[in-house]
Amino acid sequence: MDCVVRWVGVDAGMSFMAETGSGHALVMDGAPEAGGRNLGPRPMELLLAGAGGCSAFDVVMILKKSRQRVTGCVVSLSSERATEDPKVFTKIHFHYRVTGHKLKPEAVARAVELSKTKYCSASIMLGETAAITADFSIVEEGEV
Repeated sequence: MDCVVRWVGVDAGMSFMAETGSGHALVMDGAPEAGGRNLGPRPMELLLAGAGGCSAFDVVMILKKSRQRVTGCVVSLSSERATEDPKVFTKIHFHYRVTGHKLKPEAVARAVELSKTKYCSASIMLGETAAITADFSIVEEGEV
């Protein structure tokens, strides 16, 4: 896996353009108080989003392979970071809101656990510095 990150330039403050090995591009920027112009997410926000995306992918795949009728998955993440440099994540909580038809709670619990302990490279890696916790709720398809 490869990625190239380029500083956009002096006139752009602290904006950076990342080009991934799969051919996608995204802008990252710093907070205004750090010289950024708030043109994109912060790099640490992308780490958190990546962990959420990686884990959501796992949970949906595991539920599908378990023949669960999953129709939606939303992961909300909350985190805490160290106050001193390096300001690593120290706590990350994943809340999964899984929608489907007659989903078995034990199947969802198993999918969340397998993602956390076996499949999600991003959250397992972040777990080296952060306490990772997770919970879930199940919404029957058609409920608000």
